[in-house]
Amino acid sequence: MIRLEHLSKTFKKRVALEDLSLEIRAGEIFGLLGHNGAGKSTTLGMLLGQIYPTSGEAFIRGVSVQQNRQKALDKVGAIFEEPAFHDYLSGWDNLRILTSYSARLPDEELREAVRFTGLEKRIHDPVWVYSHGMRQRLALAQALLPRPDLILLDEPAEGLDPEGIYEMRKLIVRLNRERGMTVVLSSHLLAEVEQLCDRVAILNQGRLIFEGRWNELTADPYPAHRLEVDD
Repeated sequence: MIRLEHLSKTFKKRVALEDLSLEIRAGEIFGLLGHNGAGKSTTLGMLLGQIYPTSGEAFIRGVSVQQNRQKALDKVGAIFEEPAFHDYLSGWDNLRILTSYSARLPDEELREAVRFTGLEKRIHDPVWVYSHGMRQRLALAQALLPRPDLILLDEPAEGLDPEGIYEMRKLIVRLNRERGMTVVLSSHLLAEVEQLCDRVAILNQGRLIFEGRWNELTADPYPAHRLEVDD
């Protein structure tokens, strides 16, 4: 479903990503693991066409993101960076405004996204009263509105309390198992990637140091790299 070919990105003199090549299969939960500044968000930003690579190319379903962003991102949802909402409006009105920018969706589709994320009781409250966890769930509801079969999540548990982390992880698993979505998530939390992901790519200082199944990494008694991330 996703193919990255020799992606590199340099910001002025800082190398954020260096010669990254990956393939992500349809139907899997794939993790990008690494410390802050490892290149995870840069990778997702290039997949979303929000960051242009210095060299290389990203493909979704065989379509180049750099050459045909609109077609490549059809049926792609994302939570990238801090979600922006109109805080004085209700969660429902925020979702309705989003759909007005493209083909307007029927209310039932909005209600289904709200039900899936568990916001039914608070969806008509103004967003400024939402907890951080509720804002993340609203962002997930928003990401579901293009009817995606691929969803990209940048540090989805960042800043959440333990209950919020648990709920977000349950939703990610449900997206994959109940809706058949391919999920790509970035995280600096080792436990999160170990619990959720079928396969993982580990980045360090912009370089890929491991790609494969988690058991392949843990089974190696003499790893080429020492893994130090948060647990």
